[in-house]
Amino acid sequence: MSEFIEIDSLLKVVVAGLIIGAGLPALFALGVRLAAGRTTPAAVDAEGVHMTPSGEVVTVARPSTVRIIAAGVCFLVVVLAIAGGIVFLANGGH
Repeated sequence: MSEFIEIDSLLKVVVAGLIIGAGLPALFALGVRLAAGRTTPAAVDAEGVHMTPSGEVVTVARPSTVRIIAAGVCFLVVVLAIAGGIVFLANGGH
């Protein structure tokens, strides 16, 4: 039975599946986390406060420029991977 299984091909499929199936969603999640603002507890009467679903009162600080750029790079890699996949499939997938 093992003579019919090409281990090299199997490993290529497994690695590609891990990268595309888990890596791209993880990279997208990292980009979302980097683009999110940081919350800090605040007084109820402070200016610009928000209430979280758990009832905490917080202020949301904008992310730094470095975090925004890093998030943009994460999103760009994901979009390029998706576009590359579409082009690959449109050209016959070979």
